[in-house]
Formats: sequence, structure tokens, C-alpha cells
Amino acid sequence: MSGHSKWATIKHKKGALDAKRGKLFTKLIKELTVAARMGGGDVSGNPRLRKAISDAKGQHMPADTIQRAVKRGTGELAGESIDEVVYEGTGPGGTLILVEAMTDNRNRTVAEIRKIFERNNGLLGGGGTAGWAFERKGQIEILKSAASEDQLMDLAIGAGADDYEDNGETWLVTTPPDALMRIVDAIEASKIAVKESSLAYLPKAKKPIEGREAEIALNLLEALDDHDDVQNVFADFVISDREAERIAALG
Repeated sequence: MSGHSKWATIKHKKGALDAKRGKLFTKLIKELTVAARMGGGDVSGNPRLRKAISDAKGQHMPADTIQRAVKRGTGELAGESIDEVVYEGTGPGGTLILVEAMTDNRNRTVAEIRKIFERNNGLLGGGGTAGWAFERKGQIEILKSAASEDQLMDLAIGAGADDYEDNGETWLVTTPPDALMRIVDAIEASKIAVKESSLAYLPKAKKPIEGREAEIALNLLEALDDHDDVQNVFADFVISDREAERIAALG
């Protein structure tokens, strides 16, 4: 995911990845609510909701919490209106960043996101600042122990995936955004477990950064991701393995 996956690895080493369970639940609940509002409460006709419920169960969210979030989305229970917003900005070294957020107060959230950018040598821009540098894609992660390369080629590519790549301990399959859940279903129907699936903004070109710029850029992504209203953060930079190890060692 260019920068993003390596950033997650660094955060994990620093002990900061999803450190607060409550904050993760907040993000999952917002996705459940919005998915139900956008596509209805029937999972058979709402792939986004089906994935949101699967993600919530994967984090051991109680069933009644899931049901309440879905009912708020469908209007069966009262609740605050939540809007989806994508913010675009620039970071250190001319890096480009997209931030997916869900908020019940756009004015508050945009002011807080702007401050985070400014505190980390970045700048929140308007529409078109960074979006042109990314394309929307589906991504599926499969443990290498679950499928051979030949199986992956026959199944995923045969089902309509764009491509796949070696991602260390996993295969990373890239799909058209509207085909993500169909391809996930095809893989799982063949008794191959999917480790994770998501919609992502992938950079059309990767920008290598290092040194202090890399440190500040990672701090910016971490601060954005830590905001309660932020669901996902995507960046167009890439960091070498050696640089990633150096930054991780800083603690």
C-alpha cells in the first residue's frame, strides 16, 4: 500500500498500532452505521455492510453492539447523522495524503485535521490537491500458507482480479473496487481463508523519502490515524527497509 503498509509495520514495532481498543470500536461502529444507511440492513444485498460486520466480528465486537450500529444506520434506532468525508493534503517532501473520515460535525473535524497537518509540516488542501495521484482499488491479503501462487493465479485472476504481488508472509491481490467482495467470495468458496480485505486509494507513483522527512511524514500519518473521526489514511511515499528499521529503532 505504498508507505501505508510499512508505516503500519513501524507503528506495530513502536507498540502504537490500534493501542486503544475503544478507539478501534468507534471506527468500526461508524462504518457499520454508514454502510447500513447507504445500502440497507440486508447483508445479502449490501456487500459493504457484510464486510463491516465481518470486520467487527473479527475484533470480537459484541453482537448487540453490531446490531445497534446497523439499526442506527437504517433508522430503526435514533442516532446522530454521520457523513463520509475525504480530505486531501500534502506532507513533508511534497508527499501527498488522502484521509478518509466519518464525522457528525464537519466543521469540527476539518479544523482538527488541519491542525494535525500543520503541526507535522503538512498542509490541508482543497479537492484535487492529492486525489489525482491515487486510484481506487480493492485489496485482498491471503497468507502464503493458505494458497500457492498457482492457486492464486487460477482463482483470483480468473475471478477478475487485476494483479497480485508477494507481500512477505502474504499475497496481496489487487481488484477493481466494485469487484472486491465478489472476488473475496470466490476465494473463500474455494476454502482459502482471506486474512483481510479493504478498499484503498493506491498511489499511481511512489515517492521515496528518507531521513528527517520520513520521520515527520510517519508522525503525520500516525497523528491522523489516531484521530477518532479518521477511518483510513493513504500516502504516496515509500520508505526503504533500512530506513524503516532505523525509524522503528527510535522507539
